[in-house]
Amino acid sequence: MGRLSVVDEIFLRTHRGLGTPIALQGLWRTADRIDPGLLRGVHAALRTGPLGRRVIRPRVPGARRGWQPNTRAHPLVLTEQPLAVAALLEWADAQGADLDPEYGPGWRLSAVALDDGGSLVSLTCSHALADGRALVHAVDDALGGTALPASAAAESEWADARRQWSIVLRGTGRALRKGIPERPRHAPVGETSIPPGTQTPGAVFQCAVSDWERAATARDGTANSLFIAVVANMLWASGFPRETIDASLPVDTRDEPRVDNDLAMTDITIDRADTPATIREKSRAAYERRMTSPGGMPEELLQVIPDPWAYALSKGAGERDILCSNIGTLPTSLRMLGEHHCVGVAARAIHPGLTAAQWPRTRLSGYLCRIADDYVLSLVGLDPVHIESATALADLGQQTLSSFGLSAHRW
Repeated sequence: MGRLSVVDEIFLRTHRGLGTPIALQGLWRTADRIDPGLLRGVHAALRTGPLGRRVIRPRVPGARRGWQPNTRAHPLVLTEQPLAVAALLEWADAQGADLDPEYGPGWRLSAVALDDGGSLVSLTCSHALADGRALVHAVDDALGGTALPASAAAESEWADARRQWSIVLRGTGRALRKGIPERPRHAPVGETSIPPGTQTPGAVFQCAVSDWERAATARDGTANSLFIAVVANMLWASGFPRETIDASLPVDTRDEPRVDNDLAMTDITIDRADTPATIREKSRAAYERRMTSPGGMPEELLQVIPDPWAYALSKGAGERDILCSNIGTLPTSLRMLGEHHCVGVAARAIHPGLTAAQWPRTRLSGYLCRIADDYVLSLVGLDPVHIESATALADLGQQTLSSFGLSAHRW
């Protein structure tokens, strides 16, 4: 039985209402109607694959929570009544409800016919089960593209508890001797009243790899630094008042294609004079360091104290003004669903059931992936004052991409 990492625990707490609820979502657009039999086969494979698990509590104080296989799944949902393409993201947003990583099921597979003759397929899972790259690996596994490594050898709860307490006691002692530094605080950007039921609008853009890399090269940047520059400039264009923007950058730390939350966070500060070239240098330096646990304490502390305390210590630790998550190049197996050619594949996070009390510091999230000859940029707006609708977000995205000389197709 594998055990939860510190990052797994953070996302488990968000599921319980301590923080911003997050679900990961992969979206596939096919050129024609998807074969129901194919999806039934994928659904069956996912049930017995690495997403088919749930969290169980330890019996020994201090031991980490563990993972247990769970073949229960939400029924496969196939909607044959064609949906207007303009409404596809609104439909996709609704696929994040009722995901439970503790009692299951923690994931959902669904599909809907589109009025352009194609289909949209959605796989959504609780962030406690997997990060963005892990969701890609899970689908690749279900489609037969990759044989995933076996789980780590089981460790007894008593041994795990001894290990955890040893790390925590030694590390906390060192931190106390050095003195606990004050946590950095971000400057407020005015009071923002979040009305109950406020939605988080989304937009997806698809751009040719050749155009994206040409625009990046022309500015002495990389595909990644151009991505960060686009998201930052979108936020400024929305009316963000500060001269600097703090960007949160997830870093994939896995050394093999495991399905888990194998990531760390780093950050950079961007000013209005920054370009893809300067952002490239800032990011390169940032990737050499990682955000640390609160006050120099060992991160394992967050797994042995009660959830409300752990939440209070880590609240907002990875949140900045923008989130720029580069998921990377997707496996070639995801270009096809069976015999169906995918005209687009997107990956993003959504926030099902988000309440005003759970609203994050983040104002705009961007997710970039490459599939074959296209980059796909997914955007989620989290600033209802300046980005009040999906239309406003899409217009903002189109204008900003154009300002960098990019011609992108909006989903």
